[in-house]
Amino acid sequence: MNKNILLGHGSGGRLSHDLIKDLFVKYFSNDILDEQTDAAVLKIDSNKLAFTTDSFVVDPIFFPGGDIGKLAIAGTVNDVAVSGAKPLYLSTSFIIEEGFSFNDLEIIVKSMAAEARKAGVIIVTGDTKVVNRGKCDKVFINTTGVGELPQKNAHIGTGNNIQSGDKIIVNGTLADHGMCIMAAREDISFTTDIKSDCACLNHLINDALGVSDKIRFMRDATRGGLATVLCELAESKNFGIEIEENALPVNENVRGMCELLGFDPLYVANEGKVLIVVGKEDAENVLSALKENELGKDAAIIGEVVDEHRGKAWLTTGIGGRRIIDMLAGEQLPRIC
Repeated sequence: MNKNILLGHGSGGRLSHDLIKDLFVKYFSNDILDEQTDAAVLKIDSNKLAFTTDSFVVDPIFFPGGDIGKLAIAGTVNDVAVSGAKPLYLSTSFIIEEGFSFNDLEIIVKSMAAEARKAGVIIVTGDTKVVNRGKCDKVFINTTGVGELPQKNAHIGTGNNIQSGDKIIVNGTLADHGMCIMAAREDISFTTDIKSDCACLNHLINDALGVSDKIRFMRDATRGGLATVLCELAESKNFGIEIEENALPVNENVRGMCELLGFDPLYVANEGKVLIVVGKEDAENVLSALKENELGKDAAIIGEVVDEHRGKAWLTTGIGGRRIIDMLAGEQLPRIC
């Protein structure tokens, strides 16, 4: 195998065949993918599907806590899981720059295979394209996810069942991913390492669903951070939202970096955090279930849905003041995922 990716690896000929066989099939192998048909034939025992697609262009492609491959799997699995569905199948497509290191590509593929196994999903089909030097920044990845959606969870993605008094929970510390990428991109050194929270949340979410039938809504807080999810939720459902600043979990080293660089953790991207709206009578049960999972050990109830100031999200600050949470305007940190 060549040490670097050549244009010929995207030609459809012998080099393409070898790349698929010796790398992608080698690590992604399963009964469906191994058929190597143009379209994967899937068996799904449900009359409702959750279906999503996403593209990943993060810079840098390797960072503390993950890489573009792990991010691609986690991001797509989470988009399916927060809809209340069980993620089952993924597709993946690569756009690779000519000259990209084969060893680096193998690390990314192995990372994807490991994360997919951990999440209990299988990669069933894919595609590879190679472009000229300078026409792509190393490697871009697109993934598509499919999952079974039980009828009892069909409302979760829409949030149509949200009620005044519902509690708002987040499963852990905010802004880890965004600040990790910023530090890695700008080569900023801190005495305490900052790692991405990139992770598949489907098992954690299943734990929460297992203890409550009062989960009204879930959304992963990625680009735009938690603030964007809160604003979108308040505007679209015409409820008010009130959040307590002192209840927001933020790692001290991340908080310090945010203060140093002028970022608000509410607006910084996460890749392993889910916002859950749950009936107040089940909030403590859901919180306890989350805390029993490593990915939810820092979970917290951060606020609630209210009848007042409909369409707006408000934050009560640590010193007792109040301010409106606005939606992020523009791009705070590009190529974060």
